[in-house]
Amino acid sequence: MPDKTAVLLMAHGAPESLNGIPDYLQHIMKGRPPSEEVIGQVKERYSLVGGKSPLLEITQNQAAALEARLNQATNAFKVYIGMRHWHPFIDETVQQIAKDQPARLVAISLAPQYSSLSVEAYNQTLKKAMTSANLNIPVQMVKSWFKQAELIGAFCEKIQEALDQYDDATRSHVHLLFTAHSLPETVLEQGDPYPQEVEGTVSAILKQLHFDAALKNWSFAFQSQGFRGGKWLGPDVEKVLGTLGEAGKNDVLVVPIGFVCDHVEILYDVDILYKGLAASQGISLRRTASLNAMPTFIEALAKVVQANS
Repeated sequence: MPDKTAVLLMAHGAPESLNGIPDYLQHIMKGRPPSEEVIGQVKERYSLVGGKSPLLEITQNQAAALEARLNQATNAFKVYIGMRHWHPFIDETVQQIAKDQPARLVAISLAPQYSSLSVEAYNQTLKKAMTSANLNIPVQMVKSWFKQAELIGAFCEKIQEALDQYDDATRSHVHLLFTAHSLPETVLEQGDPYPQEVEGTVSAILKQLHFDAALKNWSFAFQSQGFRGGKWLGPDVEKVLGTLGEAGKNDVLVVPIGFVCDHVEILYDVDILYKGLAASQGISLRRTASLNAMPTFIEALAKVVQANS
């Protein structure tokens, strides 16, 4: 495929069975074996959401839909997926790309907001893999796309769909709680733009929804802090839910704008952990459906590819 553009969608990766969890955690921990306690906690979470993560299957669906969209007028694109911490690993996929010999490569992290600990880590993994595979072609690594128009539109569609599920009386006082994955506070010392880009995504959504900031009917919180010690970016969901409960906010709609598909941080952290915590505060908590392979989101990815091809 000498005239084709290869598109690589990169994601975190997740094991597809309970048996894979120890190796998965050890890879995240850069070869250090996880404690039995941590393995047990993660296995319990996966067990509660069906014993596996749907991340790979959803990413495969996204890739197939994106390839079909890009090739509507021409057959100039081939879309691949690569995971940082599980199969198919980025380096495994790059080996295949090298065999296919495309003319160029566009790499997109499926985390729209840039951070040195997420997007940049994916990009550095890709650079090393390309060197190892002797893949010497022009490559465009998309740094961030946190305010891409169709991405914002996709989130707004999901918010409106969720709000339409409330009765008229309840809908008028539903409180939106936007969330994104927390990171260690050390990123702030490095001038990491992640908090500002997350805020930018929220601001763009609120603007498109014509939300009145004076109504104070939305909040933001970081979710899914990791197992490593030290301080993490806040406020966290747990604290914000406590504040909302004290303020009498009885109906809260979580909008996870740092995530583009269902996985354990959505299916367990939001649907089980935070929902249970909210109930203890007298709050009925729902969330927006994930973007997954919805047409507007696939269009967002296509526009990102086209802008970088």
